[in-house]
Amino acid sequence: MTLPDIQRINQIARQAGEAILQIYAQDFEVREKADHSPLTQADTASHQLIEDALGRLTPDIPVLSEESAAIPLAERRQWRRYWLIDPLDGTREFIKRNGEFTVNIALVEQGFPVLGVVHVPVTGVTYFGDTVDGAFRQEAQGNPEQIRVARPCATPVRVAGSRSHAGDSLVQFLRKLPGYEIISMGSSLKLCLVAEGKADIYPRLGPTSEWDTAAAQAVVEAAGGQVTDTKLQRLRYNQKDSLLNPHFLVFGDNAIDWSAFL
Repeated sequence: MTLPDIQRINQIARQAGEAILQIYAQDFEVREKADHSPLTQADTASHQLIEDALGRLTPDIPVLSEESAAIPLAERRQWRRYWLIDPLDGTREFIKRNGEFTVNIALVEQGFPVLGVVHVPVTGVTYFGDTVDGAFRQEAQGNPEQIRVARPCATPVRVAGSRSHAGDSLVQFLRKLPGYEIISMGSSLKLCLVAEGKADIYPRLGPTSEWDTAAAQAVVEAAGGQVTDTKLQRLRYNQKDSLLNPHFLVFGDNAIDWSAFL
């Protein structure tokens, strides 16, 4: 199957980012969803913009979003390809106003992401990649620059860690490394750090959902890296009722058995 024009997807992500920034600049209401995660007007505005734009661009491809996730597996399993989006990844970072939140748009085909765009509204940086052309990082007013994972990894190992979700499992992982430098970051930007070679490993040993990771996984894989479960099997999508991911590892240097540090 041919892939949609990724530049059109970049444009949609940037437009969603602009809608988010309009709300970011104001006083905004924070509500609580059924799972106790936060929801703002920015989440819903971005969701609506992306869903409408993708509907016009690719009317034959269904859309699954964090804000419309109640589609049953029986229906989802009929999809050979679909858009998987997180209209605002890092809502907690958005609420803290630290700028570390993103717009994530992925195209998933037969269980794996084949195209992904991760846009950072505050800086205007966009990471994007697909199975045909590789992975790129583009500044707001700049030209796309190709990115690659770091191989071999650095010494000490540069570990991307969560700004909001550090836990005991990560601490145990770090203890087993011979040496490390921790890089704290919010949202899917941690995966992008691995994709552009600024971090070597991102162990995610806590809960995430499929829309949190699909776009950045496409970027990491297009940059030559891997996103796997803890048994080093490639992370896969739309396989079960739950849209929760297993614990996973993101890395560039596949000569190292990263699962040995778990």
